[in-house]
Amino acid sequence: MTMPHPVVLAPALARRGFLSHASGLGGIALASLLGRAAAAAPLAGTWPGIVRPLHLPARAKRVIWLYMAGGMTHLDTFDHKPKLAAMDGQPMPESFTKGQQIAQLQGQALRCLAPQHPFARAGASGQEIATIFPEIAARIADRIAIVRSLHTEAINHDPAHTFMNTGSMISGRPSAGSWLWYGLGSDAADLPGFVVMVSTGRFGQSQPIASRQWHSGLLPSRFQGVEFRSKGDPVLYVGRPAGVTPDRQRDVVDAVARLDRLRGDVVDDPEIAARLAQYELAFRMQASVPELVDLADEPASTFELYGTKGGDGSFAANCLLARRLAERGVRFIQLYHRDWDHHGSVRDHVKGTAAEVDRGAAALVEDLARRGMLDETLVVFGTEFGRTPMAQGNGRDHHMKAFSIWLAGGGIKGGITHGATDDLGYGVVENPVTVHDLHATLLHLLGIDHTRLTIPAQGRDFRLTDVHGRVVHELVA
Repeated sequence: MTMPHPVVLAPALARRGFLSHASGLGGIALASLLGRAAAAAPLAGTWPGIVRPLHLPARAKRVIWLYMAGGMTHLDTFDHKPKLAAMDGQPMPESFTKGQQIAQLQGQALRCLAPQHPFARAGASGQEIATIFPEIAARIADRIAIVRSLHTEAINHDPAHTFMNTGSMISGRPSAGSWLWYGLGSDAADLPGFVVMVSTGRFGQSQPIASRQWHSGLLPSRFQGVEFRSKGDPVLYVGRPAGVTPDRQRDVVDAVARLDRLRGDVVDDPEIAARLAQYELAFRMQASVPELVDLADEPASTFELYGTKGGDGSFAANCLLARRLAERGVRFIQLYHRDWDHHGSVRDHVKGTAAEVDRGAAALVEDLARRGMLDETLVVFGTEFGRTPMAQGNGRDHHMKAFSIWLAGGGIKGGITHGATDDLGYGVVENPVTVHDLHATLLHLLGIDHTRLTIPAQGRDFRLTDVHGRVVHELVA
């Protein structure tokens, strides 16, 4: 079923109206804040941007994005290039690079660097995957769709992260997770609709990940992603201080809510509504977060599957927590692993980084499948850009012309490879896929027409895909 007009924010409701109508968002938020029966109600469908009904039949309900931060080399992981191996050490043909933007290798003699690890066929589908990913190859090769034809517009990390997350290299636009939380709501009444976790490896340069990568941008601030820490309490101050009872804390929360209502009678500030919603959520999280990270209900087979007992800050531990967040209705879960910036020692370091994520990623897909959740969970294993087929010493430089990702679950056709690069892996030659196309496809699988989820700001309508993007139907089952 389709809607005749784009989804946009409705005009802001006056503060008095917001707070005086018990049946509206204000009443629901305050009732929940005060601990009454409405506390159990889900948050979905309570703001003007919600897409109801969905534009399209939804194939997925949520997204888990496994973000390989730093620029995962496609040439040593998912894009097999025998011709590059044959040309190892030889000058890079000028026909590939003349007039092209190159990062740190600009003006230097360019020589080919062979793939540093062998590839092998995997699964009944015969997917070609580097042998440094034995778990992905053995356990989920037939469930994943490898896309070898991604390309991007940014050649340095921060703008490339910003482009991958928001569809623009200009900071301040909403992230994909914020768009989905805003457009689809959340099935988690007591957790954020968008959760981020970061792990750090030992084999690459760990570039910083700015919190604006999960910012709500032009959307109301309540849709900003919430970072959970990988060790200790996921959220700071989630526990009550010693000597503070729930009733005493309720008194404080009630008093703050009353002060906000007084201010709301004076100014027309939508952030007051956001503040009330955040108080509500924070109060609920004091009960939900400890339960989330208490793994006592997990069987030994789960820890064996992931290779972790949880809570150790590893990527695998975050994958296990991501599955638990998905079970609890969180809409968008993003796991950054900061260890893929391999300007040197690419042979050993890529192997080491792959070992840090291989088991966790495969376990997550397999775990979701055996719990009957994979069909409604879209898993993305991706990065911000690729690496050059030219050597940078014994490493590889940033590369924007081509890189690889894989997707699984949530309406994705498993066991296929889409797109291709040239013989040396420098540029895309078949079925190119842009970042906007990737975003359009994700929204499509979640039941949203990417051209119709918009927000008016600064004299124009904004959307995740800007004025671009096409759905890659070849990936859809």
